[in-house]
Amino acid sequence: MDLTYTPEEQAFRADVRAFLADNLDARTSEKVRLGQELTKAEMEGWHATLNARGWLAQNWPRSHGGAEWSAVQRHIFEEEAARAHAPRIVPFGLSMLAPVLMKFGSEAQQNQWLPRILSGEDWWCQGYSEPGAGSDLASLKTRAVRDGDHYVVNGQKAWTTLGQHANMIFCLVRTDPDCKPQEGISFLLIDMNTPGIEVRPVVLLDGTPEVNEVFFDDVRVPVENLVGEENKGWTYAKYLLTHERTNIAGVGFSSAGLDSVKRIARAANHNGRPLIENPHFAARLAKVEIELMALSTSNLRILAAAGAGRAPGVEASMLKVKGTEIRQEINDLARRAVGSYALPFASESLEGSNQPLPDPYDAGAVTGTYFNNRKISIFGGANEVQKNIISKIALGGRT
Repeated sequence: MDLTYTPEEQAFRADVRAFLADNLDARTSEKVRLGQELTKAEMEGWHATLNARGWLAQNWPRSHGGAEWSAVQRHIFEEEAARAHAPRIVPFGLSMLAPVLMKFGSEAQQNQWLPRILSGEDWWCQGYSEPGAGSDLASLKTRAVRDGDHYVVNGQKAWTTLGQHANMIFCLVRTDPDCKPQEGISFLLIDMNTPGIEVRPVVLLDGTPEVNEVFFDDVRVPVENLVGEENKGWTYAKYLLTHERTNIAGVGFSSAGLDSVKRIARAANHNGRPLIENPHFAARLAKVEIELMALSTSNLRILAAAGAGRAPGVEASMLKVKGTEIRQEINDLARRAVGSYALPFASESLEGSNQPLPDPYDAGAVTGTYFNNRKISIFGGANEVQKNIISKIALGGRT
């Protein structure tokens, strides 16, 4: 899938490819390709490598130590990194919290937290969802009560991705229970080592504890860790979610996945001929490739607008819905292409130790990715909810 690039953009792509070839650890890349779980050290190592090159904070302004890349540069890097099987950049501090701090945080908060995100001193996780407050996030119940120079926090967060590695969590908490749900919410930065915090892993189908429950029992948080104004957290939460939903589009991962499906379909045999020549399969493959080309163009347009200082609005919901649908369709095509090799899904099988026959397709990665990516149409705001947002704002004229 090729777009038209300027000579400068083509040179940048060559630079990215050379950087990946010289700096991406082969063992880590192979683990990504096979769908195996990365350690915290491996993820942090990749962040440090990118930071040393000045490429970690791609969308940050240079004044804060960022690369200040254009939309096209970010698109090119994402595409090349996915094809090289580089670890995904963990987004919570870099792409989600940082934009909120730059727009709504105090100068002291920016000076304290932004350099620590870049250096890797802090690993952030997201404290949004709760039992009973997922897509209906405004119904959250985690409570923060002001007590002198601290807030005392009690409650529970759910589905906290990579929370087992984090030393910091940005949290939505209810500071005023006597107003409508979207009001009375505040945005707090909480040290995970504070007494009263407990993290419990949730083991997924593939055997990994990717997500966690986080419990708060009389946790004392300094008032200076409040971002912006008390009871204005819903505004900051929505701003953060537009960045999260744009990132979920995953154009680079879909491009790499599509390449993989084509490779498998050329090798797989169906009634004596390559699967890629099967009319039904070829039609599905062509349809998703066309949709990915359209998504790629839309993603570039929306990233360019964000780079010009305009926060994505309903467009972020559109990217989230279509991007996740395309990724899931590509995952399904890969699963169908490998046939019976997709049957194992226990964690031992994904690691390759329990595969009864030689696996010519690396089906462990196919199967693990298929199951894991069922979540992407749910997190960041379920697609059904995003479609309601699109219909109300873009079609109904409501704001």
